[in-house]
Amino acid sequence: MLGESHALTDDFPDYKDRIHALKTVDVEFASMAKEYHSLDHRIRGLEMNDVPTSDDEFMRLKSRRVELKDQLYNRIINGSGR
Repeated sequence: MLGESHALTDDFPDYKDRIHALKTVDVEFASMAKEYHSLDHRIRGLEMNDVPTSDDEFMRLKSRRVELKDQLYNRIINGSGR
């Protein structure tokens, strides 16, 4: 759905406490989560406000968000992800 929030705690509500803990102790996780949040906010803004953007740019943003989400989820489940 257009304009839908994909906040980590909304998409992974069972891991809300783990997400918060990782943001406070894992600098790399916190940085990736910040980038993810920024991308999600930007994508939602483009969708909801009909901001002109190329399909290639829009797909690049969405692909990066998916990539980050996969990496973040892996860290939530398995630890550092290294």
